[in-house]
Amino acid sequence: MSNLVARFVKDESGATAIEYGLIAALIALAIIVGAGALGNAINDKFMKIGNSLNAAG
Repeated sequence: MSNLVARFVKDESGATAIEYGLIAALIALAIIVGAGALGNAINDKFMKIGNSLNAAG
């Protein structure tokens, strides 16, 4: 029984899977935030272009 407990304590495969999951979640969050910021910047550019065209015409 103590051998089983010792093996369980030394097993780190579950911790590795959790770490990979956290890394994947952080990367996904960074992509979402970056895409949102890029979308807002592109929207601002199109609004400026549209306003310029409306003012000229």
